[in-house]
Amino acid sequence: MKLCKLILTENACYKTGRKITPKGIMVHSTGANNPNLCRYVGPNDGQLGENKYGNHWNQDKPGGSYVCVHAFIGKLADGTIATYQTLPWDWRGWHAGNGSIGSANDTHISFEICEDDLTDSSYFAAVYREAVELCAYLCKKYGLTEKDILCHSEGYERGIASNHGDVMHWFPKFGKSMDTFRAEVKKLLGGGSSGEINRPDNGKPDAGEKPIVPEKPASFYADTEYCVRGKKGKWYPAVKNLEDYAGVPGDAITDVAIKVSKGSMKYRVHVKDGDWLPYVTGYNVNDHKNGYAGNGKVIDAIEVYYFTPDGIKPYRKAKYRVSPMNGSYWSWQYDNEKGNNQDGYAGSFGKLIDRFQIAIITE
Repeated sequence: MKLCKLILTENACYKTGRKITPKGIMVHSTGANNPNLCRYVGPNDGQLGENKYGNHWNQDKPGGSYVCVHAFIGKLADGTIATYQTLPWDWRGWHAGNGSIGSANDTHISFEICEDDLTDSSYFAAVYREAVELCAYLCKKYGLTEKDILCHSEGYERGIASNHGDVMHWFPKFGKSMDTFRAEVKKLLGGGSSGEINRPDNGKPDAGEKPIVPEKPASFYADTEYCVRGKKGKWYPAVKNLEDYAGVPGDAITDVAIKVSKGSMKYRVHVKDGDWLPYVTGYNVNDHKNGYAGNGKVIDAIEVYYFTPDGIKPYRKAKYRVSPMNGSYWSWQYDNEKGNNQDGYAGSFGKLIDRFQIAIITE
């Protein structure tokens, strides 16, 4: 494990200064196709590389959100894998949200693994091993065991985290699960090693290791992936769920593309000083008929409706919001509901928007 430190002292979470007694570790993954540490950790310390957008998490509220974790695992500028500690380990992080009975923010150390496009087995093996070693290190430091480790989706099942799917949308693609993860942490703890933990130079699993096919999670999860085009004519990188936002502050949104991993949805946009455009259902920025909503003109509102697959109860719905130009987000909108401060869409006629977020939640 290559453990570095750059505490996010400008983040509101750090400034709050609340402490916890660590009782466990929660594993997250970022939900966005960007394996580079500099996307989240900054400023550049000579190893990280430059973040040309300046949208790292070392600022008061990254993307207008109250988020912060204790560490990130991902790529340095030279392509090697490292862990960056970003909060003191006993600080209360903002990572789990609220569950039905409480929040892991009050009890768990947290870290994010930077996702790539989820197809690179070499990258996965390297960050997976780095995460195992980090957990073994933290277990020794705080007297924990592998049984005290869980991921965000497991936290939701236990009622101590919000409804996210990480990391079970990624690990099974390479024959891994949280059970295999905990088993490998246990193996390191049983070895009694201290200090630096060795790993194979090629970052691959041990030769004798056999993939374990995890059981299918009992809960239904639907991930969102979405992107927007700005007035400057550029489609910005796609993001997943609420791990980031689509858009760039100051560049008015003209077009939106959204997809879900399960179920289906319809969506449309309202052109500023114009009208609603037809609903679309596809996700393809090269298909101007049904691949995205928009006609290249600036918009001021977005409407989304999610269709839950047959047999799934309770029903799910789209939770989404937008922000006015260079402003703070407006309230969440759920599907096309009206009432309770909802208008049936996200936005305000006549006012340009520059950021968009969406996720699928339980009704």
